[in-house]
Amino acid sequence: MQFFNSRLVIAGGALLLASACMPISRNHGFVVSKEAPGDIEAGVDTKTTVLSKYGNPSTVGVFEKDKWYYMSELREQLGYLRPRTKTRTITAVAFKDGVVDDVSIYTIKDGHVVSIVGRKTPTRGRELSIMQQLLGGVGRLPQGTLGNDQNLPGGAGGPRRQ
Repeated sequence: MQFFNSRLVIAGGALLLASACMPISRNHGFVVSKEAPGDIEAGVDTKTTVLSKYGNPSTVGVFEKDKWYYMSELREQLGYLRPRTKTRTITAVAFKDGVVDDVSIYTIKDGHVVSIVGRKTPTRGRELSIMQQLLGGVGRLPQGTLGNDQNLPGGAGGPRRQ
């Protein structure tokens, strides 16, 4: 009986450890249904019908206001490792005069890696220390106006009564 209990505990522990290795899947963005891209027809659907079928777009083109993007992404995380993107789909719907002109579907294979440039743009002038920045404005108020001008710090702060 004791042998059976120890095997049960070992099996339970192995099951618990195996469940920790199961990937955690997370959907981000617009979840595309199986028939989603096919149900929008160029020349037939309008902005209103696309809104009723897909809802609000994930983003709208910055320079092309008549281009809507529906983005979705599936990420999986295994244990303590970093999440990995399994699938990414971007559905771009282009409109012309309020009617669908084109529907394009992009996947993770269509993406490009953008390298970030670490250079700095030089600025004119001199670099100030922290003390120069803090004390740089001390004594720069015009002479004889402190208390007389309502727009300066320490001024009256409103219209004067006569």
